[in-house]
Amino acid sequence: MCLAIPAKVAKLEEGNLATVDILGVSREISVDLTPQAQVGDYVLVHAGFAIEVVDEQFAQETIELIKQFPELADLDGQPALA
Repeated sequence: MCLAIPAKVAKLEEGNLATVDILGVSREISVDLTPQAQVGDYVLVHAGFAIEVVDEQFAQETIELIKQFPELADLDGQPALA
């Protein structure tokens, strides 16, 4: 199963790339689909792409749901939540 997970944009970089924080893990993603994303925004990340900018309340509610099912937050084989 694939999910879009909320992430906070920490840094925008050249080439439409961004560094984001996903449940405490830093990742580099593409913001080609969300050029309006700014540092501090929350985006939904799917398959390495930010697919939508979302408000903080939605992001936090979704993160709380994900925390209830830690197996959904398995990033690169390493559980993000312990």
